[in-house]
Amino acid sequence: MSTTARNDDTGAPPQSGPPPLEGRPEDPGKAVNKGMFGLPTATALVIGSVIGTGVFALPTALAPYGPISLVAFVLVTIGALALAFTFGALSKRVPGSGGPYVYARDAFGDFGGFLNAWSYWITAWAGNAAIVVAWVGYVEVFWNTGHTKLWSIVIAMFGLWIPAVINLSGVRNMAVTQIVTTILKFIPLLFMATVGLLFIKSANFGAFNASGTSMGSAISAAAAIALFSYIGIETASVAAGRVRNPKRNVARATVLGTIGCAVVYILGTLTVFGTVSNAALQKSTAPFTDSANAIFGGQWAGKAVAVAAIVSGLGALIGWTLVVGEMPMAAAKDKLFPSAFARTRRGIPVFGIVSSTLLASVLTAVSYTRFQRVFTTLVLLSVVTVVIPYLFSAGRATNWPHLVRDCGVSGVALAFSFWSLAGSGYQAVYYGLFCILLGLPVYIWLKVGRKEYGESLVIPADDIPVVHPNITPRDVAVADTDEADSPVEETP
Repeated sequence: MSTTARNDDTGAPPQSGPPPLEGRPEDPGKAVNKGMFGLPTATALVIGSVIGTGVFALPTALAPYGPISLVAFVLVTIGALALAFTFGALSKRVPGSGGPYVYARDAFGDFGGFLNAWSYWITAWAGNAAIVVAWVGYVEVFWNTGHTKLWSIVIAMFGLWIPAVINLSGVRNMAVTQIVTTILKFIPLLFMATVGLLFIKSANFGAFNASGTSMGSAISAAAAIALFSYIGIETASVAAGRVRNPKRNVARATVLGTIGCAVVYILGTLTVFGTVSNAALQKSTAPFTDSANAIFGGQWAGKAVAVAAIVSGLGALIGWTLVVGEMPMAAAKDKLFPSAFARTRRGIPVFGIVSSTLLASVLTAVSYTRFQRVFTTLVLLSVVTVVIPYLFSAGRATNWPHLVRDCGVSGVALAFSFWSLAGSGYQAVYYGLFCILLGLPVYIWLKVGRKEYGESLVIPADDIPVVHPNITPRDVAVADTDEADSPVEETP
């Protein structure tokens, strides 16, 4: 379906982007639906999706680079805020669920929309695999403390399918669970990021740059990993069709959620770096637990943080399981994703949730070797695939009334995205590009199924010639030939 269309007989302006979500009112700024949620839930969705178990495992992944990774974290935070403002602005200009997908399709046509939906879909279920791997590390504080691989996989399957069942049970259950889990995990994290600062010892930090490479290389590599911790700032825009007054609430939820996450992330990681030695941190499977034990002594504090991490992981997986169904559903309604993804039951994209959870389950089971390598590999794969939608969204963000401001914000977002892509490493880029290119045969298949062989074109009715029903194509061809062969009469 083309993104351009002529005015109708009423003189209404041309419409762009995908059609509204089923059940969504015509005026999203005024209506209130039972299946919709307001600013608190939208903000909780952002925080809940961003702060998963990734933040609880991130200090271990960053430890090989040393405290220089905190510099990378600050730079990544600046880029994440630029992206947050970008998504907030775009949600006001281009309505509807789908987030980066609808923004790309509105500006770059069908192929741009499909590429973004495909890349983001991979990010969502591959990211769920990374989240659940980190989540398992904290569950194993209590059970399977020997990290037996088979039991780790079993635990991971529970971590993936419990959120799927909650989402399949209805939007209201998902919203309530998201708010509760966000509160339960944010309070202990904020505690660690404030009180924990008082127990920092400089000797625990180790060498400022422990990577053995140049400072620039270390910062870039650490930034690529740190970016994973901010994936999800766009989730309110992805589910915009379920948010009341989205033109107001989506932008606010995105920015407020990102700022809240940034404070907890930077200060919390600083606390862990300063309370656990670098050598111990590199071997840890539950760094925040080790930090809490170092601060308070004994095991009770670490177990309390482990419980918070488990709750946090479930909350993040619940939010991402919603997103992993919403994005392809929006594209499927435009016939830019297989039609099965558009099927719903009580408004829930059942096929999208179940199929994506299956893919995440397979990826988790296949990738399970040891905690750190699995987590880092899945993190970088998710970063590579999510950078594509971020790049397209940043390119779409400029608007004439605020051109200077928008160019500045989108410029920072673009530079940040390219920098993150460069820091992901050759292996992650290779696998990420391979996964993205797998979408090309799917796109061709969808186009052939629609009997389209290229971008569709809407021709204004006034430009379509009226052909007499008794005139055959042969008559037209002969007429064209005779006209071409006849001499041109000069006007005296």
